[in-house]
Amino acid sequence: MSQAFIAEIQDLLATITFCRPEKHNALEIADLEALDAALVDLAARGDIRTLILRAEGKSFCAGVDFGSVAGHDWRDNPLERVADRLEAMPFPTLCLLQGGVYGGGTDLALACDFRMGVPGIKCFIPPAKLGIQYHPHGLKRAVTRLGLGAAKRLFLATQTFDDADMLHCNFVDWLVPAEELLARGEALSRTLCGLAPQAVRGMKLSLNEIASGLFDEQAARDRAAASFRSEDFQEGRKAMAEKRPPAFTGR
Repeated sequence: MSQAFIAEIQDLLATITFCRPEKHNALEIADLEALDAALVDLAARGDIRTLILRAEGKSFCAGVDFGSVAGHDWRDNPLERVADRLEAMPFPTLCLLQGGVYGGGTDLALACDFRMGVPGIKCFIPPAKLGIQYHPHGLKRAVTRLGLGAAKRLFLATQTFDDADMLHCNFVDWLVPAEELLARGEALSRTLCGLAPQAVRGMKLSLNEIASGLFDEQAARDRAAASFRSEDFQEGRKAMAEKRPPAFTGR
């Protein structure tokens, strides 16, 4: 296992914590390979309903550690692969930004379904200052999440976004006091874990397809129709009638 992150599972919640604060949580090639493998394992499990991505230290993630990239063939970009994997996770994902997010770290954050940050965070993407063209899926993700104008300000003008800019362009969904970040994130994760998992997974898939222009409407209709035949639908109706929290099983 990479020493750059820790993966933990508690009940229905998985947490991945970046833990190399002395390097602003920059990831080496081997770290990205290990992270990709960890995400594959989590996606295959049937008992996970939410994933939190968080970090230790003053920075969330500085992307790729360029000291580790000598000789790598960037036609296969491991950061792009990890971000794509993260975006495609079958259950909701929440990114907690306790500090600045830089370079490829922004792609990992934008690949999550929700982003919660704290006052004072900043974001910048420096490839144009290094003679590097950013990976295509990351560019596409930035445009679909933030809009073309904000993406051009980040990538072409290499502008630094402060917390207000990040909130305005939807880079973060919520700004919360730093001392409340973990508790607020865990509260949201409990809400997500308590929802009907198959309904959430199906709608997440459809929403991502719509955003990418690859919407399979018939498959979405089939999933919606199947949900009315599910045990979870029966449990949801019963729980509502009995004025109690539902106990969904994913069946």
